[in-house]
Amino acid sequence: MVACWPWAAEYFGAKRADDTGFPDEMGMVMRFGLLYHHQLPRPWAEDSEERMLNESLDQITLADRLGFDYAWETEHHFMDEYSHSSAPEVVLAAAAARTKRIRLAHGIVSLPPGVNHPVRVAERLATLDLISGGRVDFGTGQGSTQLELEAFGVNRETKREQWEEAVEVITRLLTETPFTGHNGRFIDLPPRNVLPKPKQKPHPPMWVACSSPQTVETAARNGMGALSFAFISPEQAKERVDAYYETLASDECLPMGFSVNPNFALVLPFMCHQDEQVALDRGLDGAYFFAYSFMHYYVNGKHRPGVTDVTADFERMRHQLGFVRDLGDSALAAMDPKTRAERAALRRGIGTPEQLAEVIRAYEDAGVDQIIFQAQIGANKHEHVCEALELFAAEVMPEFEARREERDAAKQRRLEVPIKEALARKPHRSVDVSDYVTKAERPELAPRR
Repeated sequence: MVACWPWAAEYFGAKRADDTGFPDEMGMVMRFGLLYHHQLPRPWAEDSEERMLNESLDQITLADRLGFDYAWETEHHFMDEYSHSSAPEVVLAAAAARTKRIRLAHGIVSLPPGVNHPVRVAERLATLDLISGGRVDFGTGQGSTQLELEAFGVNRETKREQWEEAVEVITRLLTETPFTGHNGRFIDLPPRNVLPKPKQKPHPPMWVACSSPQTVETAARNGMGALSFAFISPEQAKERVDAYYETLASDECLPMGFSVNPNFALVLPFMCHQDEQVALDRGLDGAYFFAYSFMHYYVNGKHRPGVTDVTADFERMRHQLGFVRDLGDSALAAMDPKTRAERAALRRGIGTPEQLAEVIRAYEDAGVDQIIFQAQIGANKHEHVCEALELFAAEVMPEFEARREERDAAKQRRLEVPIKEALARKPHRSVDVSDYVTKAERPELAPRR
């Protein structure tokens, strides 16, 4: 453990995951991704959004060259400063044209049909998969904030059921030729042949957003990768990973799609520098702003669209809420343990190469398959993000890449039979639509005889 870090026990969890006896033969594989919310704190200039989007694409291009594995794009609407990522499919398409190997991942697509119609989701996924050479991952979600759901006419009480129905329809649209139709509670579609079909068969790997231990187990029951967006410790991660893989390998797993994606990923704020203090100078305020703006939209904020200055509110409230680098002993003692742990978690992915390697080993020992870094957050500078990516790739990634092939093979051996059994449990519906015919409705265009 790195003694120079403050609140060290809360950085790493109460104990290293390997101390709990997590077996090495489980063969967990560590990969690295980047997550983009396209945060843009005020004040804004005329070209702020254009510059931010292009800098994000430059970072993804660099990450591809450096050997990072995933670029994740979130989807949000109307969330000033917190997320200007309303068209992730466009950004991922631009990234596909600039990159060669990095996987291009939706994290996530909001699937209530009022937000994204299933046909359009399937068409965009398949097209992106083809132009990227089969590099797409399909993260799914229900949508969350009332700010977004209300604008699209989505009933919060039924958003989970809407997500479930949309997943069923989208996976069929991607795999059936032709799609044999669907008559459901939220979606009605006649038989059609959706084009194009994706390069990856039967469809791109599927994930679902997870915010609690319960939703992690739901991901496993559905045969999906778990995208844990909470900043959890290695010890918490081990509990969730163990539950995830235990459920995935059990009779409870009934895949929603036509393949199983056995992966557990989590998110951490990120900045890397040889000098710990420089890393904190460059990255910690961005992590604090991300956490504050999340609270503003999801927890207790009052927002006037296009008017509320989230950055000004953050600066006014940060000391009171503990979003400062050095609170002092008395303030720390007065903070409740949960809040203190949450503030400490924001530092976990910010530090020197040696410190970050130690953190990642703890998550690797806990069984985590992927760490997704958030670097483009708050007012973090583009040049600092690029420097951090290059340093991390040069001094941290090689250790984990060196044992990837062996662990990949071990994981595949361990899960081969449970996945085969899970897919065998999935019912296969067969509907004969061979007599279904559509008729052209412009007889006036027919040639006259």
